[in-house]
Amino acid sequence: MRVKSLEISGFKSFAKKSVFDFGASISAIVGPNGSGKSNVAEALRFVLGEQSLKSMRGKRTEDLIFNGSKSVERQNRAKVTISFDNSDRTFPVDYDEVSIAREIHRDASSEYFLNGTSVRLKDVIELLASVHIGASGHHIISQGEADRILNSSAKDRRAMIEDALGLKIFHWKISESEKKLLKTEENMRQSESLRREIAPHIKFLKKQVEKVEQARALRDELAMLYGDYLVREETYIKHTREKLHGEKENLEKELHEANEALSRADSLRGVHTKDSVEVAELVRVRAEMGAVRRERDELARKIGRLEGMIEYEERRMNAPAPAHEKTVSAQEAENLAQNLYEELGYAESSEDYLYIKGVVSATRNKIGKFLEHIRGDEGNRSPSEATIKALEDLRIEHKSLLGAQQNLEDLIAGFEAKMHELEATLETKRAETTDAERASFEFRAKKQELTLRIGMVREHIENFTRDEVSFREELREGGILVGCSILEYVNNYIDIEQALSESRAEQEIRRKKIERTKIRLEDIMGGGSGEDIMREYEEAVERDAFLEKELGDLKASAESLRALMRELEETLDGQFKDGIKKINKQFSEFFALMFGGGTASLEVSYEKKRKKSDTDIEEMPDEAEEEEAEEGIEVAISLPHKKIRGLQMLSGGERALTSIALIFAVSQVNPPPFLVLDETDAALDEANSKKYGDMVATLAKYSQLIVITHNRETMSRAGIIYGVTMGSDAISKLLSIKFEEAEAMAK
Repeated sequence: MRVKSLEISGFKSFAKKSVFDFGASISAIVGPNGSGKSNVAEALRFVLGEQSLKSMRGKRTEDLIFNGSKSVERQNRAKVTISFDNSDRTFPVDYDEVSIAREIHRDASSEYFLNGTSVRLKDVIELLASVHIGASGHHIISQGEADRILNSSAKDRRAMIEDALGLKIFHWKISESEKKLLKTEENMRQSESLRREIAPHIKFLKKQVEKVEQARALRDELAMLYGDYLVREETYIKHTREKLHGEKENLEKELHEANEALSRADSLRGVHTKDSVEVAELVRVRAEMGAVRRERDELARKIGRLEGMIEYEERRMNAPAPAHEKTVSAQEAENLAQNLYEELGYAESSEDYLYIKGVVSATRNKIGKFLEHIRGDEGNRSPSEATIKALEDLRIEHKSLLGAQQNLEDLIAGFEAKMHELEATLETKRAETTDAERASFEFRAKKQELTLRIGMVREHIENFTRDEVSFREELREGGILVGCSILEYVNNYIDIEQALSESRAEQEIRRKKIERTKIRLEDIMGGGSGEDIMREYEEAVERDAFLEKELGDLKASAESLRALMRELEETLDGQFKDGIKKINKQFSEFFALMFGGGTASLEVSYEKKRKKSDTDIEEMPDEAEEEEAEEGIEVAISLPHKKIRGLQMLSGGERALTSIALIFAVSQVNPPPFLVLDETDAALDEANSKKYGDMVATLAKYSQLIVITHNRETMSRAGIIYGVTMGSDAISKLLSIKFEEAEAMAK
């Protein structure tokens, strides 16, 4: 994979479309200071998704868009497109060429495109991460950043080396595993807490289940008792009903009449008011009153603003006039114009008539004062006629608004009176409904009284009715306690003649035995069937088993995560140490090449830091301090013919050579697809420039290089040279330079 081209349009000083074709392993970009060369490196950062404006020498998004010049208008957008050759399918997409574009506008909006299709920033970052490149990676070394690796702390330097070695993915995976482990441990604590919570409940339910099993045995016994009792009772009721049929007809007639009276009372009681015309009218009146109240409140706010404007004008009219000045400075005139321009701008964007009118009045006032000042009025001045007229207009408008407000208050009062009238009507209807309910209750009482009178007259009919009701109630209760199997009593055989001839006392004995069994069953189950308890017990046991299994799975998952973290840390440590060895080999060779000898290497350092306890107030003298080791990277160097062993003792040029040697060593160990060097050779003299050029040529065997330089030696190593220049229109332009001419110029 290699970079094919870079297209810049409207980005910083590149106002017009400029295309860089990077067809060689080394491409050089040259030009005088201030021509816009570094903007090319920043354009690369920009299109690769850089979000830090500071790293692109800007404070706002607009700083990245061409801002115009004396002869050229400013641009409203900036777009950068980078194209990669993907014939080897380094990118995990099925395209021979991958084109990434980013476009920004002056409203700070940003768009990303992949092969012309709009995508998210996340999609671009994930695609670039698949080939270990990004906006702020080690493969883009901008002007002034070459020395950063030497100036950084040991800890930060280690992070840079790990990033260059492509080991950040391990830190990310370890961090993700730690988060998952914390979440897993939290889930384990929750599962254990839930098991502790439901354990007493399961114990309680188990005791209840034992009672349910006892109740089932009693229920079977009760079913047998019910079978004999119910078949006898049904036989008795059936024959007694036929005998008393005639007497029952009279009773039903009277009950029928009572029921009709009750139905009439119930029909009157059913009258309600929620759907009446009065209710609808009341809803409408309330809605209209609400609208008028909101209008009144809005009017009150307008009156408040108007009163504030009147008060302001009155104070301003009564304030003493400023002293006369014979001359007016240009600065004073400019200040007045700027003030009026801003106030009129605010008024232009406002839709509040009163605010706009106030701004116009204040503007006229300021202009009047300025004219009086120019004309040389002395001492205190009387308000101008325009000011007095404006104040009078405000007072008239204020009086008009007060009148409108009073009209709205009168409307609200009318609505409130209408509401009271409607509510009184509704209250009258509610009273009528209450009377119907009272009549209904009276008819019900009359029905009961009639039943009692008939019972007193025909006691045997009442006894039969009680028996029949008792039978049905017993059948219902039996169905609740025993279940549907109680209906099987109809299959029991009895001698009908013998059953009819026996006394009711015998049947009462059977009933009392059933009652005693029912009481025992209800004492155990509390009147319930026990199915809910059994179901709840089974659900609780299943829940506990599920939590137990889940807890086991969580423990296994936690252990697996710990093992994964240990494996990742071991892999990270191994690859880091192996990478350090490879870097040191290249670093030593490049360092010796740059300095004509000497040694240089990266060494792992351990900085111990004391961990303080939150409750630590005063330590005992013999108490050992708790320490933790923090790994970092130190740079150890030894120059030939000099007793210099520390970075702080190096000169500026020596630091530049050392940082270049280290950067090149890192890049050669884990070569990125392409490398951008922005004037990293600026501090080199002519002798070291040739060594730098040799290193660039060596590095070009592993990575495609884009070099921004002033150095002729570096230019001579390039296969393509682009010249960037800037004319009086402040626009960066590309110059076509033939390679032969560039090589001759460099030599």
